[in-house]
Amino acid sequence: MKGDIEQCLLRTRSFFSSIPYDLENKQEKHYQTIFYLLFRLMGQYVDVEVKNAIGRADVVIKMPDAVYVLEFKVDGTSEEALVQINSKQYAIPYEIAHRKVVKVGANFDSATRTLGEWEIEYS
Repeated sequence: MKGDIEQCLLRTRSFFSSIPYDLENKQEKHYQTIFYLLFRLMGQYVDVEVKNAIGRADVVIKMPDAVYVLEFKVDGTSEEALVQINSKQYAIPYEIAHRKVVKVGANFDSATRTLGEWEIEYS
């Protein structure tokens, strides 16, 4: 990943688009599980369903120089996902970690069965 979240998301989209259509599952947990496995296989520390005081983030990836907080929607919008990260304050626990915090709201498109749009917010 090496800090290039945009390139990482493009590669993730490519990976998801290679999964055969007959393995289709439109539930968010399906996409979340594959995302988790993909990053674990790359040797990244990934945590899912990370609870805080008022909610839980879909995925948190901790790297030496940054923490990535991700929220997914299926057939929603990346904006909705990013709003949820901010309204549920998923990133606050990492703000004192002396690493940059990157928030990623992403949408999975069930028609194309891959990662659709995403928005990135740096703090």
